[in-house]
Amino acid sequence: MISLSVHDASNLTEPVRRLFPMFISIDGGDGCGKSTQVLLLAEWLRSSGRDVFTCRDPGTTSLGEAVRSILLHRDDLTISRESEMLLFMAARAQMVRELIRPALESGKIVVTDRFLLATIVYQGYAGGLSVEAVEQVGHVATGGILPDLNFVLDIPLETAEQRLDKRVKDRMEQMGQDYHERVRQGFLTHAKTDPRRYIVIDATQTIENVAAKIHNTVAEHFRLHKI
Repeated sequence: MISLSVHDASNLTEPVRRLFPMFISIDGGDGCGKSTQVLLLAEWLRSSGRDVFTCRDPGTTSLGEAVRSILLHRDDLTISRESEMLLFMAARAQMVRELIRPALESGKIVVTDRFLLATIVYQGYAGGLSVEAVEQVGHVATGGILPDLNFVLDIPLETAEQRLDKRVKDRMEQMGQDYHERVRQGFLTHAKTDPRRYIVIDATQTIENVAAKIHNTVAEHFRLHKI
């Protein structure tokens, strides 16, 4: 287990100990390390006795995993940017209604590997679709349920490429460098629209340092909102 120099998780519930729903998303360009950070955050929260539900977008539900396979691994299919966006939204809508909404209503903390921001950036800013239109479709798909905190792990393209060289790339990861640079800039641009919701973190740091920044931010959110 990685040792993290962050606030003791046992103190998260002070001075008020009660169940309270919270929705957290970790996002960023391919190779940023978000999946690792989702696991570490969930582990850290559970160490304080919190009830945590984790998911990945697209995926987690049966429909979501089927859509994920089409979007990421069907190189034999031609998928237009509009179809791509709507498929991501369909998987997300199912996950919200089947899993995320019930988890939040039961008082669980939900931590997801990507959410609506990813589609806004990949299909909007980078893909050329209207960001406003993507957001409008996203509102329908999510039923207005959005993360309380949305972490954006930022890394330069060359660093991401070095990390991705170590694994087989999926369909989205195989997009050209120009596309992925637009992805990076899209994340940074959109994060500026709501700095309290979107927290940008330099993901070139060690896994431990990135995790510490995420955990400290979550702990501060707990204190401010007496969760």
